[in-house]
Amino acid sequence: QVQPVESGGGQVQSGASLTLSCAASGGTFSGDDMVAWYRQAPGKEREVVGTITWDAGTRHYADSMRGRFTIYRNYGENTAYLHMNGLKPEDTATYYCNIKRDSVLYWGQGTQVTVAS
Repeated sequence: QVQPVESGGGQVQSGASLTLSCAASGGTFSGDDMVAWYRQAPGKEREVVGTITWDAGTRHYADSMRGRFTIYRNYGENTAYLHMNGLKPEDTATYYCNIKRDSVLYWGQGTQVTVAS
């Protein structure tokens, strides 16, 4: 079964940019897949950042994430990405991607992003 694997997290300074990757391990993304990015800050509930459909590339963002976050995918690299600009300390969280395929959600293990002030 396909398994998303996130990477690209790290510690950055406030105002920095960072791009996270979500690769499909154990398979490849297929046309009907939807990839979603979520994040979970310490002591808070997991919240959605946005989604992208693999084939059409249609994107949707949570209202609070619109503007500084961009989701995109690369067919050749079999990878979806989350690009973040102007990072703030409140963006500190574990970032997860999931793949929705045939109504089943496959979650990755997450990648930690820490933004220092």
